[in-house]
Amino acid sequence: MNTNIRRAADADIPALLRLLSQVLELHAQNRPDIFIPGTTKYTEPELQELLRDETRPIYVAADDDGAVLGYAFCQLRRPPFTTTMVPFTAFFIDDLCVDETVRGQHIGEALFSHVLSEAKRLGCRDVTLNVWSFNEGARAFYERMGMTPKETLMEIRVP
Repeated sequence: MNTNIRRAADADIPALLRLLSQVLELHAQNRPDIFIPGTTKYTEPELQELLRDETRPIYVAADDDGAVLGYAFCQLRRPPFTTTMVPFTAFFIDDLCVDETVRGQHIGEALFSHVLSEAKRLGCRDVTLNVWSFNEGARAFYERMGMTPKETLMEIRVP
C-alpha cells in the first residue's frame, strides 16, 4: 500500500474526527479523571478553522484511494523570549495518530518523517511533543524516531 502525505482538507474532517475519537478513548480509558469518553479534542467547526491556519498545519496520510489512515496536527511555536533563553521556533506535534486498523505498516514513520521535513523547510530548530506516561506504545514509537525527553511534567494528586 502506498501512503501519500498531504495537507488535510475539509473533506478529511469526518476521518479526522474518527481518528481523534480513537485517541481520546485511549486517553479516557487510562485517565478517566482527566478525559471524557465520547468526546474529541476538536469539533468540526474547530477543525474547519484549523485547516485555514497556516501556523497550525494538519497533515494526513492517505492511501491511493484517498482514505485517511493517520494524521499529524502541528503548530509553529515561538516560546516567549526571556533574557535566559535563546529565541527559536519549534514545530510542535499537537497530536499524531495512525488508525488502529493499520498500525504497524510504517504510516506513523511516514508522517513523522514528513513533519521533520516540514520543520526543516520552515526553519524550525526542533520538533517537540508531549506524550502521556501511560502511553507506552507512543513513547516507544517516538524513541524509535530518535526523540529523547526534554523535560518532564510531574504531578501529585491532592487527596
